[in-house]
Amino acid sequence: MAAQEPTAGTSTPPVHPIHERLDALAERREQALHAGSDSAVARQHERGKLTARERIDLLLDPDSFHELDMLARHRAHGFGLEDNKPYTDGVITGWGTVDGRKVFLFAQDFTIFGGALGEVFAEKIHKVMDLAASVGAPFVGLNDGAGARIQEGVVSLASYGGIFFRNVQASGVIPQISVILGPCAGGAVYSPAMTDFVFMVKGTSHMFITGPDVVKAATGQDVTQEELGGAMTHASKSGVAQFVFDDEATCLEQVRYLLSFLPSNNLEDAPYFEPEDAPDRSCDGILALIPDAPNKPYDMKQVIAEVVDDGEFFEVNARWAMNIICGLARVDGHVVGIVGNQPKVLAGCLDIEASEKAARFVRTCDAFNIPLVTFVDVPGFLPGTNQEYDGIIRHGAKLLYAYCEATVPRVQFITRKGYGGAFVVMNSKSIGADLAYAWPSAEIAVMDANGAANILLRRELAEAADPVARKAEWDVEYSERFANPYNAAERGYVDDVIDPRDTRRVLVDALEMLRTKKEQMPARKHGNMPL
Repeated sequence: MAAQEPTAGTSTPPVHPIHERLDALAERREQALHAGSDSAVARQHERGKLTARERIDLLLDPDSFHELDMLARHRAHGFGLEDNKPYTDGVITGWGTVDGRKVFLFAQDFTIFGGALGEVFAEKIHKVMDLAASVGAPFVGLNDGAGARIQEGVVSLASYGGIFFRNVQASGVIPQISVILGPCAGGAVYSPAMTDFVFMVKGTSHMFITGPDVVKAATGQDVTQEELGGAMTHASKSGVAQFVFDDEATCLEQVRYLLSFLPSNNLEDAPYFEPEDAPDRSCDGILALIPDAPNKPYDMKQVIAEVVDDGEFFEVNARWAMNIICGLARVDGHVVGIVGNQPKVLAGCLDIEASEKAARFVRTCDAFNIPLVTFVDVPGFLPGTNQEYDGIIRHGAKLLYAYCEATVPRVQFITRKGYGGAFVVMNSKSIGADLAYAWPSAEIAVMDANGAANILLRRELAEAADPVARKAEWDVEYSERFANPYNAAERGYVDDVIDPRDTRRVLVDALEMLRTKKEQMPARKHGNMPL
């Protein structure tokens, strides 16, 4: 059938102006969604890295992301910038949900200007940080950028200052998490350093104030990026990174897991999950963990696993200062922060790094209403000139200060050694622990029998006919008088001596009782913590 000719006098209806505008909007949004060139995206993938939007998709619940300032563009001139004005300006900002809970974020886009920060880039971050703080929701920064945008000069530096200021204002108010997924250099590292937790990925994450080239020029030292500021460097040497994972997908999955332990803000409690592990379960495995000899090591992590729900313990700074253990777990469905000496490393002594690690963790838990449980097996502070010269007094005082300042419920378990000032520092009753329990294996004293003999019996042993026999007698006498939990129990420095198998039941009951604890701090601007 032949096509019908249009009737004379008719014409195609005009396109409504709103449709033209909608088409223009759709085109702009499409440009923003693909602001980085195909070649830049390909290079990102060749490096084993995901794009900013791919990372957001992995972090947030599906279809929950609400983007802000998608159509923002820089307004700088010079060096050809006026001819290159991609949408988003190299950072994606907005909010979404993780397990149904609101989370704000930014994701630096390395495919645009190498993720370098300029004025508009920073304004977008400022805006979303202000929103997160005002509504009381966690803030996550996905960092993959080349630092300040050189072409924008001092504006870039001032823009970083705005981020740093907001980090401090939000500190202790909302959880702040930094995920390092590429380079992070110069001033850019200070924002992650002021957040609560830092995640890194092996092989692709790097953080340093000055890069390898500057180090070489200034000191003559040859060092690779990985050696200078790689993930394992910051996880095991500097302590900057609390968590390190093999790939980005696992890293972002673990960020989601960490958020499940944290409240949305400092006025809320951490999420509660109905437990499947019986609250009155006996910890029978503990008896096999503690050695008969007081100087034999054991793994405190195994003790912790026996006590917490389903043995699940999310360790923080697992590779740094390994003579102390810090991490998050649940007890009867409620989140707790756990600190414990590790007898397997340096006999569980406190040193500079352990004191700093634990102090920061204690303060983080206290800021976010997470009760603190402390497992004590500490023979003292690590002796040595290096420790003294590097300030063990000052650094050890950080942990002491953190515990004294903490107002959350605080429960102490003394499993074996509790000697000297280190025992006092480890959340003892005398510095404000709400409840303190000891196992029968506990030894609570100023020092061990050998140390006491060197001071109290020095002349007697030198003059004794049989110093070995006298020393053996002393060991028994000292153990009966001091190196046990009962002297402390008689004076109320521990609230009870318990069967180790009852540790979980006792802890559940203690935390339940303490759940309504209220403590008012003295009126002051802030204390002067030893830094």
